[in-house]
Amino acid sequence: MEEKSRILIIGGTGYIGKLIVEASLRSGHPTFALIRTSTVSDPVKAKTVEGFKSSGVTILNGFLHDHKSLVSAIEQVDVVISTVGASQLGHQVKIIAAIKEAGNVKRFLPSEFGNDVDRARGVGPAKTLFKIKAQIRRATEAEGIPYTYVSPNCTFGYFLETLSQELYATAPPRDKVTIVGHGNTKAVFVDERDIGAYTIKAVDDPRTLNKILYIKPPKNIYSFNEMAALWEKKIGKSLEKEYVSDEQLLKQIEDCGTTNLVGDCRIIGTNRFLSGYPALRLRERRSNLLRNRAIFWGGGFRAVSRDQVHHCG
Repeated sequence: MEEKSRILIIGGTGYIGKLIVEASLRSGHPTFALIRTSTVSDPVKAKTVEGFKSSGVTILNGFLHDHKSLVSAIEQVDVVISTVGASQLGHQVKIIAAIKEAGNVKRFLPSEFGNDVDRARGVGPAKTLFKIKAQIRRATEAEGIPYTYVSPNCTFGYFLETLSQELYATAPPRDKVTIVGHGNTKAVFVDERDIGAYTIKAVDDPRTLNKILYIKPPKNIYSFNEMAALWEKKIGKSLEKEYVSDEQLLKQIEDCGTTNLVGDCRIIGTNRFLSGYPALRLRERRSNLLRNRAIFWGGGFRAVSRDQVHHCG
């Protein structure tokens, strides 16, 4: 049996990173995590790191701005997965430079885990994030580094737990729900644990090499109105509905500015539901940047051509 790839996760103590580390271990890959020395000063992250160690993860000390430590870590593995957060997305050029110098990496997965940024049209903070992610894609391709870009679109934790309401909400609304646009634009929702699982499945699969991997469970595609209706059914009561027009939301985003890349999850997330910005529906927009894609569709991967993509949305 062919040996499983050695995988390095950069940003492994973060929201998605932890799940990818766990999925790598479950799949039997020799798993490495690049950890900054300062990370262990955070009690929560220190506990996560100790959990990694006890589970068999090899901890490598280093960080993005230490080129020598990056190269040293990368030389020990076959696959590099970046799960760095919004404030560090642009710094992934340092990972690309280290991969190029090391010369041994057979696959790089940059920090994406959202919309396909070559096809999505964002506004406000989302537009800035999309632009940076697209720049990292182009830099990866320019260096001839083998890649896979993972696009699950919406995640359960950020969107379903609160029905995409206010940033600091801790549960779905019980009385009133705010719905963006007409509420009929559909989006794909994926459990973060599945993102971890299928990210790891992709690393050794030749069908995902130099492709964008869409994780798109067919039963997880809902509009805002449909989600609200499901929640109403579950709690046994009707909610007051406030519809915010595209124009109103765009004005709110404009008023907030774009200086904070992390921003308000509602502002970033609701880009998915703007009727004028159909970021998730594959039939809606054609682009000269379209390349072959691999789609996880229920039971497994399918490599699809440009023509086939338009029949999978």
